[in-house]
Amino acid sequence: MNLLMAAGGLVLLVIAGDLLVRGAVALSLKIGVPALVVSLTIVAFGTSAPELLIAIKAALDNAPGIAYGNVVGSNIANVLLVIGVPALLATIHTKSCDTRRSFTQMIVASLVFIALCAMGPLGPIDGLIMLALLAGVLIDAYRSAQAARVAGVEPEDELAELEDADPDMPGLKVTVFLLIGLAGLPLGANLLIEGARNIAVTLGVSDAVIGLTLVAVGTSLPELATTIMATLRRQADVVLGNVIGSNLFNLLAIMGVASFFGPLPVPEGFLTYDLWVMLATALILLPFVLRWLNVTRAWGVFFVFLYVGYIYHLVTNGGM
Repeated sequence: MNLLMAAGGLVLLVIAGDLLVRGAVALSLKIGVPALVVSLTIVAFGTSAPELLIAIKAALDNAPGIAYGNVVGSNIANVLLVIGVPALLATIHTKSCDTRRSFTQMIVASLVFIALCAMGPLGPIDGLIMLALLAGVLIDAYRSAQAARVAGVEPEDELAELEDADPDMPGLKVTVFLLIGLAGLPLGANLLIEGARNIAVTLGVSDAVIGLTLVAVGTSLPELATTIMATLRRQADVVLGNVIGSNLFNLLAIMGVASFFGPLPVPEGFLTYDLWVMLATALILLPFVLRWLNVTRAWGVFFVFLYVGYIYHLVTNGGM
């Protein structure tokens, strides 16, 4: 029953998040918001809405292990699983994509997050620091997009890049999508958190372990589906960009907002193990970001092997 509750909450989060994004994008385009701004704000935040609601709910329920575990575990899964599994199906060719700038931002965000965690429970001041960094990332992305636009990217190309964008969506449909999204997200988060906490009690493990495994993998499934399709279409820039962008938002947006609902004490073991695993998995992308290597099937096997080993270590050592 607890597993069904958690799974139902996860499904509801994914569906509600998707409807919220589609409704918000359609509404924004209807009222004349530029597609570029919609892409950098509404889509970026909307696709992270499930993780954000989980983190806020976990903070309010005094379950910081799930909040930290969801973000840190998702960042680890995004690299080892979300890149590793598609690589088993087809080689991810990196020669034609340049993600060095966003990769550097992800590493800086990871180091700042680790430093803030080392200084004690995360609170509003830490949240402001992370959100300020996020603002810098968004401003930089906006300027880069504008520069690309000057170089020849047409507005309709920007619109085409917005997933499920429909500026002609009927007003009633937009309203229904927004209402279902806004109602479904908190309900799904509540079901997932309650189910996950009950599973942790039943198995005799910490909230952090459940956050790092069940919740983290569950919330990484949409990214996995996206990267599998992008790999089959030979869109390496989408694969790496999706993972790096998701990791950036997890740290700066999700934990930045959740910190205002704290203080969020750092679970035991994170400062000595999990945060460093997160940083190491981020750095493992360096030769691919620098376009020295393609992500071949052998690398995919290696990534998945590392992830299975990490999960095994968590389960057998109680998250330490």
